[in-house]
Amino acid sequence: MSAPSAVVIGSTGLVGGHILSALLASTAYQPVQTITRREPKPPMQQQQQQEVRSVVDADSSRWPAALSGISPTPTTVFSALGTTRAAAGGLDQQWKIDHDLNIELARAAKAAGARTFVFVSAAGTRGALAGRAPYNKMKNGVEDAVRDLAFDHAVIIKPGLILGAREQQRTMESLFQRLAHAVGYVSASARDAFAQDAQVIGRAAVSAARLVDQGKAPGSFWLVEAADIVKLGREQWPLAEEEARA
Repeated sequence: MSAPSAVVIGSTGLVGGHILSALLASTAYQPVQTITRREPKPPMQQQQQQEVRSVVDADSSRWPAALSGISPTPTTVFSALGTTRAAAGGLDQQWKIDHDLNIELARAAKAAGARTFVFVSAAGTRGALAGRAPYNKMKNGVEDAVRDLAFDHAVIIKPGLILGAREQQRTMESLFQRLAHAVGYVSASARDAFAQDAQVIGRAAVSAARLVDQGKAPGSFWLVEAADIVKLGREQWPLAEEEARA
């Protein structure tokens, strides 16, 4: 069996940047590659162990083909790809990225021979009422497609409100982040139930993938929700002790 290697899609975003940073902080996956519109600048960590290899292409419609041809074939593909309706220029354009492109990338990963696909989705997208919202339909559609592709393992990360500084501020999100921080002063566990730091989410994605590689995943289709995100990305993060000593 080949040694683990990884590709990250969406590495210039908030969560994707932290996934990339977490991967580069160890040698568990070699090489670590990205496909992106511009060179990624992941949050730096003192213990960075390797450099990223990037395929930079401003035309995202070519990314599935790039993923199919990337060498070596990744054992694990992470996608934190996503945008907003405003940034995309409308719901139809957002759908093409958040839904259609993610599914095309998952199909390309499967065809290339990737064994594990990790998708960063969102909490609260299921249910009779919630499932009708366009944003939730996008996320659910990708989750279902990833499941149906029958990877050896599929991991769906379902964070709540994502805490962290984005390059482009989102007004409503900023307000909710302030609320989450206020709740955290009163009860960290209450905040963790509905909001998680982007770094913790990114680390949870990597921790989940490593558990898959170690044969410790709870199943071939694994939903990682708030409590597990906090556990995997903060409480059980394998490099936490090393960082504390640094």
